[in-house]
Amino acid sequence: MNYQLGAIDTAILVVYGLIMIGMGVYFLRKTKTSEEFMVAGRGIPAWAAGIAVMSAYTSSISYIAVPGKAFDSNWHPLIFALTALPVTWFVTKYVIPHYRKHKIISVYKYLEEKIGDWGRVYASLSFVLFMIGRTAVILYLSSLLLTSFIDIDIQMLILIIGVLTIAYTLMGGMEAVIWTDVMQSVIMIGGLVFSAYILTTEVFSEPDFLIQKAFDADKFSLGDSSFSLSSRTIWVMIIYGITENIRNLMADQNYTQKYSSVATEKKAKKSVWIAMLIYLPLTIIFLYIGTAMFAFYSGSAHVLDPSIVKGDEVFPFFIATELPVGLKGLIIAAILAASMSTVDSALNSSATVLYLDYYKKYFRPNATEKSSINFLRITTVVWGFLGILFSLLLINAESALDIWWQISGIFGGGILGLFLLAIFNVKIKRSQGIISVIFSILIIIWGTFLRELPENLKWLECTLDPIIVGAVATAGLIMLALVFVLFNKNKK
Repeated sequence: MNYQLGAIDTAILVVYGLIMIGMGVYFLRKTKTSEEFMVAGRGIPAWAAGIAVMSAYTSSISYIAVPGKAFDSNWHPLIFALTALPVTWFVTKYVIPHYRKHKIISVYKYLEEKIGDWGRVYASLSFVLFMIGRTAVILYLSSLLLTSFIDIDIQMLILIIGVLTIAYTLMGGMEAVIWTDVMQSVIMIGGLVFSAYILTTEVFSEPDFLIQKAFDADKFSLGDSSFSLSSRTIWVMIIYGITENIRNLMADQNYTQKYSSVATEKKAKKSVWIAMLIYLPLTIIFLYIGTAMFAFYSGSAHVLDPSIVKGDEVFPFFIATELPVGLKGLIIAAILAASMSTVDSALNSSATVLYLDYYKKYFRPNATEKSSINFLRITTVVWGFLGILFSLLLINAESALDIWWQISGIFGGGILGLFLLAIFNVKIKRSQGIISVIFSILIIIWGTFLRELPENLKWLECTLDPIIVGAVATAGLIMLALVFVLFNKNKK
């Protein structure tokens, strides 16, 4: 389907892009040192850092996929957001104090201090490769969505969004990333709230009270409560939510670098709580929009296009057909904002990790500020264009999301397990740690690829829900590491 924007809505998008570049130019004057580029001189207010952490949780895909999931099924994604609350308590109580004490910028330095340099190299390399994939998928899927509204070829859209994001991230560093994230989040939340308002006035109005259709279809359910790990049950979502949220806030440079940009430990903790206390109601709004759209299109007054076959396509259709001129452009700008806020974080954090974990550590320990800032900016550009290149390659892929899940699963294998071993001071030998990581990667390969096997190989088949394979791999790494700990004690 193709819903072309008019001149006013298109102009809004152009102005939005120019504002992003303007903010990059403004912060260029304030970014003179490597520390200012990486953590904005640790001068960011806690509330702004919190909004930036929250923005890392959302992307253009969240804008479409979460309402789509609620439209198709129910509110089970809410469990992921709810599990973020106990995880936030754990991170603020046990993790952030460690990171502030050690003056961590690259979170992977912490692994070296606790378990050795091999852990730092493995985790940091996995992260920067992971970020190329993340940038590629976000650019591709957001551009694919925007082709429905803008008469520009998808290759050109990928290039425009990618170059625009590289430009302001390159110029302004972390300060530009955070403050553009704040602005983008305001646009995103405003667009969501207005969409929810329009839907509410329709589905709660007399005499139809269409919202009853959603209740009748059990759309507000959190999912199946049976004790099964092979389908998307409540228990699967709890396991996934806890492990993924811990990985995000403890072991992902995208998040840790933002809450490291504030002045004190207290402010760092406050920023994470602010992020989660915004993210939870935001998730509820995402889900409510999907459920309200189900009710909205259940009546006779509004009919979905017959070509729409899945929930992900419903919100774009609603935007195109129900929102007025001007607001339509703002909503599309909000989707674009969600995409760019994800990509800018990926680029800045990748440059930071490459600088601290490789350039500064192995190649030029005594690098001058000039060479340091030049390296950070060059790697921002290089990683940005690698993301663009791989995004262009995804155009012909059968399923971009399937490829992304496989790549992220393999690159993410072992990282969370290593951080948990580090935070709880579990001591193992280098060879034992490497064997534990390899074991976790083998679990991920098994859970990702060994599915729907021939009858004679059914005993090898993985029947776990794919989203908890990473959690099982993390558990496998920790369990094997603890076996090594017992072995080492008995050997003494």
